[in-house]
Amino acid sequence: MEFNRLLNMSLPEGQSAFLWGARKTGKSTYLAKNFPQSVYYDLLKTDEVTRFLVAPHVLREELSALTKMQLQYPVIIDEIQKVPQLLNEVHWLIENKKISFILCGSSARKLKHGAANLLGGRAWRYNFYPLVYKEIPDFDLLKALNHGLLPSHYLSTQYTRMMRAYVGDYLTEEIQAEGLVRNLPGFARFMDLSGFTNGQMLNYANIARDCAIDAKTVKEYYQILQDTLIGYLLSPFHKKIKRELISATPKFYLFDVGVANYLRRRKILSLQGSDAGDAFEHFILMELIAFLGINEMDMPVQYWRSKAGLEVDFVLNHGEIAIEVKLSSSPSLSELTGLRAFCEDYRPKHALVVCQAPRKRIIEIDHQHKIEILPWREFLDQLWNKKYLN
Repeated sequence: MEFNRLLNMSLPEGQSAFLWGARKTGKSTYLAKNFPQSVYYDLLKTDEVTRFLVAPHVLREELSALTKMQLQYPVIIDEIQKVPQLLNEVHWLIENKKISFILCGSSARKLKHGAANLLGGRAWRYNFYPLVYKEIPDFDLLKALNHGLLPSHYLSTQYTRMMRAYVGDYLTEEIQAEGLVRNLPGFARFMDLSGFTNGQMLNYANIARDCAIDAKTVKEYYQILQDTLIGYLLSPFHKKIKRELISATPKFYLFDVGVANYLRRRKILSLQGSDAGDAFEHFILMELIAFLGINEMDMPVQYWRSKAGLEVDFVLNHGEIAIEVKLSSSPSLSELTGLRAFCEDYRPKHALVVCQAPRKRIIEIDHQHKIEILPWREFLDQLWNKKYLN
């Protein structure tokens, strides 16, 4: 099956770009489809990495030898973080030869922390994500929650085996190989635990004790997962109001619901129960993050929680949109206490409950404000059609 990805890399002539995304999200496939005539360097190939590590200037010499016709499309360098020295050559070629590039990679952390040349604004940034609802014909929610949304995993009948290899070979060993962590056993224990902290407020001290490492290292590991696009930290939403709020403790979510379920050692057998509800909430968050990224909307997804334990799953656009995710087909008012409290305090433009309801419903809070109960497919259709954010 071929997926039509929603990202639109429409680059003006001469414009370069970075394309960042976790491994196996489909970046290389996307570039091959959309830039078939580009000169392509694949730094997953050991021989390519070796020759450029020894002599980065070879890139300049090879591209200088090509004709203008051969260079009318952006030159693609895949896994650019493996040879950061090439960025100086890329910079020179942009400035002096007017060659444009697409620099693709799974992590900018090594480049940033190694003081690599990030081209000083000469390259636009794009992010690539796992598959989303709108990209998948005949979308199967239960399949998505179990397989995850990495293209090869979603399609595979052997997704558990593929997940085991992905977590073992990439999420631990390759992250260490990139020089991002030194204590591989500690990081492996941390990764095993990361599935159980998925969707939870983080207590670094407790996690450090369970992993037999210090809290500062735990905090750094979560930052590594965020920098390598393997996870997201959601900060709590704060605004001056009467209700007391919790201290600023982030929540953590892995980048893919299937990876999270694998690490948590759970399989979702049906769309009911607390495990399925957690996975469904995670799935909706990934849709929100991908929507904002693909449409280049620079706003965080946050959560809200009061000291009394009232909570709203996701808050966007400075409190204008509040979203509660429920697996129920008929959420009761008692399940929406947090969302109602948020509406009283902040008066959001949209207060939404995303669930398995068969039809849309409206709950009137007062003569000015309401809560919309939305079937999840209807919510996602409206989200991707930019009803709530544009």
